[in-house]
Amino acid sequence: MQVVGGEGVSRGSANPAGQTRSIQVTSATMKRSYKYSALAALTAMVATAATWPLAGQTPSSGDHLVVYGDVAYFYPPGNPRNCILNSRFKQGEPVGFRMTAINPATGKRDRATQLVVHLTYGGKTIDLPMRDRQTEKQPERDFFVAKWIVPDDAPTGIVRFTVTAKDPQGRTGEFKPFEVEASQITIVQ
Repeated sequence: MQVVGGEGVSRGSANPAGQTRSIQVTSATMKRSYKYSALAALTAMVATAATWPLAGQTPSSGDHLVVYGDVAYFYPPGNPRNCILNSRFKQGEPVGFRMTAINPATGKRDRATQLVVHLTYGGKTIDLPMRDRQTEKQPERDFFVAKWIVPDDAPTGIVRFTVTAKDPQGRTGEFKPFEVEASQITIVQ
């Protein structure tokens, strides 16, 4: 509709009743239709792309475990710093590893899976077997744990670690933290 001298003038064609249909209404409807069609096409493309493997990833065939977790303080229960996520530790402080290993075919973990933390610091590597944390009283703790007290003679600096897993059916998996130095476990003064 065009405004001329304060009045709206409509351009369009007249129907049998003598009413005028605005071309602008039709144009606005078409624009809206194109907008929704474009949005639907974009949504379909994003949904399809989300199923593609990312660069460097291989699709899981179900023969490898998906291993993930975090690192936190492992002070005794009741300590206000217990279970707080952290990556900076001092000598004598408890480093806690919490991990799980999921079978991608079932989406579940097998409590009999064996996980081991491989920790490298000061030129040596130690292996820390993990234990199942889930109990009848705490079924929500659906993960494995290992605790390492930073030795008094441990040098300051980055501590490298990986976690390997093997389930009773022979499937394996490995967790490696990102190669970003600022996010690595670090022993500080």
